[in-house]
Amino acid sequence: METVGVTSNKQEVVPKAIGEFAAGTMGGWAQVVVGHPFDTIKVRMQTQPHPPIYSGGMDCLRATIKGEGMGGLYKGVTSPLAGIGFCNAVVFAANGFFLRLLQSGSSEPLSLGQKAAAGGLAGGVMSFLNCPVELLKVKLQTQTAAMAVAGHKPYTGVFNCGVRTFQERGITGLYRGLGITILRDIPSFWAYFGLYEGLKSALVYRRLGVADGSKSNGGEQFLAGGFAGISAWLTAYPQDVIKSRMQMDYKYKSTSDAFKALLHESRGGNWRIFFRGFGPTILRAFPANAATFVAYEWTMKTLGL
Repeated sequence: METVGVTSNKQEVVPKAIGEFAAGTMGGWAQVVVGHPFDTIKVRMQTQPHPPIYSGGMDCLRATIKGEGMGGLYKGVTSPLAGIGFCNAVVFAANGFFLRLLQSGSSEPLSLGQKAAAGGLAGGVMSFLNCPVELLKVKLQTQTAAMAVAGHKPYTGVFNCGVRTFQERGITGLYRGLGITILRDIPSFWAYFGLYEGLKSALVYRRLGVADGSKSNGGEQFLAGGFAGISAWLTAYPQDVIKSRMQMDYKYKSTSDAFKALLHESRGGNWRIFFRGFGPTILRAFPANAATFVAYEWTMKTLGL
């Protein structure tokens, strides 16, 4: 079901904003369960030292399972389960809010550009939640014997990591990397919601001859959501590499320091440094985001919205 529908003859079981929040939470949980193992490999590939210790995504996967078992792939999962469920709820609710704001005073359907713009604005809101959640996740995911800092007591979990980070660095420590997170999330969610709505309508048109996303079925939502997830990363991956580096290593004093370090490592044509972990990310993007939108749309339909 399309999120744009501002006018409807149906009786709402719950207010639309609350329904979007609940559906976004369900979508976020589905995304984490499906996608976290891929995300762990991505983060370890992004934050490994120079020269690298993993030859590629599959090598990182084998080393992780061999050294830590399957549980190693779900390291740090508590933070995104709690955080991404909430963050996803906020971004879907914010997207709905901006869609209604853009629709305000007009009976004309929103254009695809307006739907994409609402997504970009929602991404800007989500950055303020994503930053601390992802910082804790990155710290826990990169906490391995190979990367241990001498004299550093390991974090026992996400709560311990959060408390110690706040004690050591204050609130700014939890929001380390906020600027680059905003630069990542605005274009990412612009593409995410824009492609989802556009592709969903195109698939319905192919089946029914009418470009009405509200008539989409689960298969169409699955395909549109999967490709939307891929498009979101294609617009934002280098920013994500810089963010992960900065959040993991305090030797970088600013985003520009992390960027300069990556530029230095990329000398001699090693531009792939900005796309480390890209393979696992794209492999994760389709199923994780397909699950997100299917869960979101199912919940909205169940709530009668």
